[in-house]
Amino acid sequence: MKNLLLSFAFIGASIFGVQAQQALNTGPDVEFEKDIHDFGTLTQGGNASTEFMFTNTGSEPLIISNARGSCGCTVPSWPKQPIKPGETSSIKVKYDSNRIGPINKSVTITSNAGNEPTKVLRIKGNITAKDVAPAVLPVKEATPGAPINN
Repeated sequence: MKNLLLSFAFIGASIFGVQAQQALNTGPDVEFEKDIHDFGTLTQGGNASTEFMFTNTGSEPLIISNARGSCGCTVPSWPKQPIKPGETSSIKVKYDSNRIGPINKSVTITSNAGNEPTKVLRIKGNITAKDVAPAVLPVKEATPGAPINN
C-alpha cells in the first residue's frame, strides 16, 4: 500500500513538473542571426546601413516597443506590427558616414521577449576621408610691364 501511494505521489509530481516546464516555455522569444556588424573600412559618405535579422522562436507574438541608437548618428528602424511565432523580420540600422573616424555604436532593443527583453546590437568599423581633388585656381594673365603681386 505504501508503495502504491509513493508511486501515485511520484507520478503526480512528475506531471506537475512537466506542466510547470511547459508554462515556462510560453510567450515570445527572440533569436538574432548576429548581434554585431562590422562595416570594415568605409569611405566618407558611403553606404553605412545594415540589417539585423531575427526570428520569434516563442509561442506568442513578439512586440518590439523601442529601438534606440547610442547617438544621433545611429538611426534604427524596426517593425511596428507584432511578429508572429516562427516569423522572421529585421531591424535596419543606418550610420551617418559623413563622420570620419572609428565606429563603435550600439542600438538597444526593447521588446516583450521572455529570453531577452532588452537586447544590445552593435555596429563597428572605420570611416576614412574621401579623396578630394585639389582645387584648381584660375591663372591670371600677366600684363606686360606690370609688377607681379604675390
